Amino acid sequence: MTLRPEYSLGHSEYNAFLFAAVGEEKTGLPLTVQTALIRLGFDPWQEAARLSDLPKAAAAQALAAAMARLPEGDWVAAGLPEIAARLVGNLPGKSAPAVQSPAPRRAAGRSPFAKVKTALATRASMGAWLVWIVIAVALFAGVMALQGSNNFESTPRAGSATQRDK
Repeated sequence: MTLRPEYSLGHSEYNAFLFAAVGEEKTGLPLTVQTALIRLGFDPWQEAARLSDLPKAAAAQALAAAMARLPEGDWVAAGLPEIAARLVGNLPGKSAPAVQSPAPRRAAGRSPFAKVKTALATRASMGAWLVWIVIAVALFAGVMALQGSNNFESTPRAGSATQRDK
């Protein structure tokens, strides 16, 4: 079974670059170039293709400038040029033909996961409404059950079945 395009890794010639470790985050987890680019709002494969078309020095400078916007982990802003130069060394010489993104381009300034966040928010609000509906139905059923047992008379009423039998 082949993967659908939106789940494929893209061009493998960029994998050495995209999966290289930038450093370690404050949580202790490694931060890869791919994760860093996604957090910055870039399509990782398109950015890798763009950087591989630049001269190595310009690509390192562009990558360092982009990574400067990330919160610091075990790296410091002063060390970003060296880190970027090391990472750019993993890029192939020239990019392959442009990678077609399976999703339409998002508007500038929107999060790359805006659709996912919207879908999750919709599901969460639907779940909250479902909980409230269940609570309302339970309250209604409880009130209806109490309605039928509000008979405080100790003797049966006139004309009831027990009095007619006597």
